[in-house]
Amino acid sequence: MSDVQTIEIMQGILARHAKQEGPLLPILHSVQAEYGFIPVDVVQIIADHLNITRAEVHGVISFYHDFRDAPAGKHIIKICRAEACQSVGANALSDRALEKLGVEWGGTTANSSVTIEAVYCLGLCACGPAAMVDGKVVGRVDGAKLDKLLAEAGA
Repeated sequence: MSDVQTIEIMQGILARHAKQEGPLLPILHSVQAEYGFIPVDVVQIIADHLNITRAEVHGVISFYHDFRDAPAGKHIIKICRAEACQSVGANALSDRALEKLGVEWGGTTANSSVTIEAVYCLGLCACGPAAMVDGKVVGRVDGAKLDKLLAEAGA
């Protein structure tokens, strides 16, 4: 993407949030919606616009797990790591998923088909362990169901 194109996109995003109080998070969400992640070259643009440091913007990006600094895979699979899901096997399920995908949390498979993320409660505590595939929650995920979900996602 050219610098001119990036600047035009960022000017539009920043203009949409110009009158908001505390606009950093909404701006970052808009950037991620536009690009699928937060490109490193827009961090300084945001910092300059908000009159804050680049480190402050980076601190917010790195604090919130939903922000990415690299493109996600075609499918995003989230596995609940909250206590209720852990008590019914989420840790073993997580280990299985990470091993099958060959990535760590937040990683994307080599074929860019799946990004795996930890999440801390999907509100499906009675049906744990729970997962979310491209925004759709799935309950009572066992090893076989996980394998099926990963296969359907192209992993």
